[in-house]
Amino acid sequence: MDTTSGVLIMKTATISTLTLLVAGFAMSGCANDDYPYIDTPQANQISDLLDDDRDGVVNARDICPGTPKGSSVDNDGCGETIRSEDTRQLRILFAHNSYEINPVFGSQIQTMADFLKVYKSASIEIQGYASKVGAPEYNLELSKKRAHTVEDKLLSYEIDPKRVRVVGYGETRLETDGDDPASHAANRKVTATVVGLKEEVVEEWNIFTTLEK
Repeated sequence: MDTTSGVLIMKTATISTLTLLVAGFAMSGCANDDYPYIDTPQANQISDLLDDDRDGVVNARDICPGTPKGSSVDNDGCGETIRSEDTRQLRILFAHNSYEINPVFGSQIQTMADFLKVYKSASIEIQGYASKVGAPEYNLELSKKRAHTVEDKLLSYEIDPKRVRVVGYGETRLETDGDDPASHAANRKVTATVVGLKEEVVEEWNIFTTLEK
């Protein structure tokens, strides 16, 4: 063996020895590193981040739960609505000493019934009146009969009786105080005014909106 070969063999042996020593120290270190098992941390969720009414505002911030589907909502989860108002009136005149409805006024009552069907939260007070011809006590009863006759006709259109109130004023609330035939005719009447209110939800796209296929 020449001198060069001997030197190479000695270097190789030295490197191999160092490698084994390093590996041994490494394995020894791994064997001594004994860490305790730690459970996976659980998040402590305080706020309710669900969105039960699916309006895009989480429950924790939603002060108007149950918003109708598709509503345009503000940052508090409250829907925007448009309020509309409509009015219908009845004015039915009667012959002297009569509570029979003249057929010419039939369309007024049907129109009022249709109006009440649209505005289901509205109620109606039917007010009966009489002229000052005759005894006040008789006129009071006559005014009530006139109001009840209109009520019966209105109920025939399937209006809930709980939504209808009847009152008779007799001759205590005259439209005109004259003694001529025209004044008496104007006071023989039944009147009613109904205000219907409607609220419509303003719709808007949100993250839960889907397209029908």
